[in-house]
Formats: sequence, C-alpha cells, structure tokens
Amino acid sequence: MTTADDELRRTLARINGRAWGVAMGLVLGLGLAIATLFLVIKGGAVVGPHLGLLGIFLPGYSVTWHGALFGFVYAFVIGYAIGRLIGIIYNAASKPRHSPR
Repeated sequence: MTTADDELRRTLARINGRAWGVAMGLVLGLGLAIATLFLVIKGGAVVGPHLGLLGIFLPGYSVTWHGALFGFVYAFVIGYAIGRLIGIIYNAASKPRHSPR
C-alpha cells in the first residue's frame, strides 16, 4: 500500500517533457537568433565567420537576417528534442523502486 506522502512524492518527482522541450527550444532558438542578429547589426568586412560555420550542419543558415530565422527554427527543434529527452530520462530514473516486504 502506498501512503499519501508516497503518492505526492511520485507526482512531484515527474517533470513535463513537453514543457521542458518548449523551454529548451526557446532558449536555444532565441540564443542563436539573438547572436546572429547581434553580428548582423554589428556588421563589418567579415560578419561572424565562426557562427557561419553552423551552416555546415544547418542547411540554409547563414549570418544574415534570414539566417537568424532559419537558425531559430533549427535550434528550437534541436532544443525541443533535447528537452523531451531530458524529461523521458528523468522520469524513467525517478520511478519509485518497489522494495520487497
């Protein structure tokens, strides 16, 4: 038999994977978009050569206004997947172990 305290601990121990996914997606997406827009606004002869290397892994991404949008979408999807994975792993690891009595 489980007590009310055990049930409360089990409920509070679980995290919402979708919420973690959206939060991680927004953090990564906005981070990349803001970094890209900062470099575009800053300007110069060569704009963001290191950040521009992400275009190798993210087709369509470049350090431009349009690239900031592409980067946001790519980073949001990657962040969402990471957040969901964190939720799945955490919830699996926090399942209560049934001890024999």
